Amino acid sequence: MQNSDKAKTGSQYGVWPVMLTPFTENYEIDWASLERLIDWYIDAGVQGLFANCQSSEMFFLDAAESLKLTQFVVDYTAGRVPVISSGHTAGAASRQIEQIQAHAETGIESLILISNRLASQDEGDDVFLRRLADITAHIPETVSAGLYECPYPYKRLLSDEAVKWCADSGRFSFLKDTCCDPEMLRRRAQLVQGSQLRIMNANGQTVLESLKAGCHGYSGVMANFHPRLWVWLVENWDKEPEKAQTLSDYLSSAAMLEYLDYPVCAKDYQKRIGNFTTDLSRTRPIGGYYQGHFPHTVTRTLALGDQVADMLGIEL
Repeated sequence: MQNSDKAKTGSQYGVWPVMLTPFTENYEIDWASLERLIDWYIDAGVQGLFANCQSSEMFFLDAAESLKLTQFVVDYTAGRVPVISSGHTAGAASRQIEQIQAHAETGIESLILISNRLASQDEGDDVFLRRLADITAHIPETVSAGLYECPYPYKRLLSDEAVKWCADSGRFSFLKDTCCDPEMLRRRAQLVQGSQLRIMNANGQTVLESLKAGCHGYSGVMANFHPRLWVWLVENWDKEPEKAQTLSDYLSSAAMLEYLDYPVCAKDYQKRIGNFTTDLSRTRPIGGYYQGHFPHTVTRTLALGDQVADMLGIEL
């Protein structure tokens, strides 16, 4: 199935990169670099794009920038693959409703809610479920809904009851799962069975296990480095299990690159391959990444991935 066909089906599965936001030397959004990034993702065969998420530095964009970013990705992608988006960063419920309704009008396929926006750390699941129902009612019927267990400013994992509620509601189609727990992933896959809710694992070390358990794909930061390898794994794990296991072993190790000052490490890589003009981030300074000599680690780790693919006879 070609990417254009996948976009028409609206089926959310496969690899959905969490998109980076490139910046100019003045820390403004670099739209030309963003175009190159979008083309790079699509050329790699991804099934969709997750715009305006934590990797996009959404908590560090103002309201106008956030909405413009989502709209730009939708417009430039032009139906080549479906686009989902969050931008759900506000604290007050009234402001959250304004955010989600504005983003829902951009042409995205799904509006992704951030789980930690719906209840504070000291509030129970009853509060979370009530607010989830309330805010879901304000999402226009023209788009489906999703949830993301975003680690910032704190990680709020969904209870089984919340996952079941989302599956049974008929409104949710995407869960960006950050539990990193194979047993929980298996349980969640069972809870959503028969519904339109798709579980996209963000944790590189457990993706293969989660696919075997019935989850639906990968939506994690490493798709900003070697998306073709992730696409191959998700599309071929059941057809070539031995190759998939070896590739998964490599990808699990390579996923540790996330801890080398992400997103700076990913932006430096995108700059090195010609997509970005700077490696600047609003979330963190870039100096530590270079002082730690991390670029060499990234370069050699990704080169090893090419060697693994060649050794396995995987055509990318």
